[in-house]
Amino acid sequence: MLAVVACSIALVVLTTLIHYETLRQLHRRLPRLPLPHRARLVVVMLVAFVAHAVEILVYGLAMHALVRWGGAGVLQGAPGSPLATFIYFSAETYTSLGFGDLAPMGPVRFMAGVEALNGLLLIGWTASFVYIAMERFWSR
Repeated sequence: MLAVVACSIALVVLTTLIHYETLRQLHRRLPRLPLPHRARLVVVMLVAFVAHAVEILVYGLAMHALVRWGGAGVLQGAPGSPLATFIYFSAETYTSLGFGDLAPMGPVRFMAGVEALNGLLLIGWTASFVYIAMERFWSR
């Protein structure tokens, strides 16, 4: 369980840093892009999507490693538990979609809860950033 908690804390820090750097670079470079102002909003959305996809991938890789090599539980409903299934589960969890077709059992349940909260916070951060970008570029 200690490994799962430590990994969860590290993932929150890592995904926050990924998100921070992505939004910081967007904020810095966006005004200099040789694009119409409204097209810059499309860039914001695409870059934010990629950042979220990377964060989902990081969580999926970590959970896969903890289950496969760390003995930290299982992902019930996933025969053979291929990496793609963990990434799918991570996307479900990060976005709080939760279809319910897969369920973590054992200590990795803690990580799933942390990922859901972390995803909610990062998605909210993105929404705030998009709002600010729209205010800045929409009316021009």
